[in-house]
Amino acid sequence: MLRTISTHVFLRQRLHPGLLETLAKGGAQGIEIYAARQHFDYTSKGHVKEIALWFAANPVEPFSMHMPLFGDTEMGRGGAPAVNVVHPEKARRIDAMDEVKRALEAAEEIPLHYVILHLGEREDRWSPRTLEHAMTAIEHLQAFSRPLGMRILLENIQNEVTESPNLVEIIRIGHFKDVGVCLDLGHAHLGSGIAAAIAELKPLIRSTHIHDNHGQKDEHLWPGDGTIAWTETMQELRTAPQLSAAVLEINYLPEDAPEHIATRAAETFKKLEL
Repeated sequence: MLRTISTHVFLRQRLHPGLLETLAKGGAQGIEIYAARQHFDYTSKGHVKEIALWFAANPVEPFSMHMPLFGDTEMGRGGAPAVNVVHPEKARRIDAMDEVKRALEAAEEIPLHYVILHLGEREDRWSPRTLEHAMTAIEHLQAFSRPLGMRILLENIQNEVTESPNLVEIIRIGHFKDVGVCLDLGHAHLGSGIAAAIAELKPLIRSTHIHDNHGQKDEHLWPGDGTIAWTETMQELRTAPQLSAAVLEINYLPEDAPEHIATRAAETFKKLEL
């Protein structure tokens, strides 16, 4: 598995080459860019070019990009609606698709491999209509992302839409041979359990978000700071035949200096035997 870390760990800072250097010093072989305008402004050609030039000059792989959850610079705190490609209202779905496509355009400069996509928001319910909206969104985004060299990975989040059986159903009914799953271990720990999720999604897993929690809320802690059994989890994860990367997706803490992030990342990669 490629040792990868998400820039989510610096979410409230503007992403710049110095922060990418920090992640590389922590042992990252790949980086997942977290598309949030206050952090990585995918609408700014200058910002995208700045990040692209760093990757072009360094051996670290631009592995994936997490699609935006909000279209503003405040992560919805100012009242902006969430990016929801399966929202019941057509206008909301159209706006969400437009925002995702804006982020995907960054791949014209940055040679990314995967798109990490949320289907819905927290607590969204599963229904035949949701299935229809999901398939429509994926078909549309595939047509946009394929020419840019990217494949779509669906992430399990805290809603019915992305429960393991439903992700399998979406991919099966849609005949989406190029679509896989980014298994979020922290979210699985809060749901039906990591072992069950791996067992059901194993053939579809291409990437994974690695973080810890105490089984009650989505804390995005460093592995070992919560209650996930990491030795057993990593053993099970390694049985997924097409898994290509382990992506640390850690919560941003303003008191954490970049040097501390690099040290924790290096320790965690070693702990997980990556």
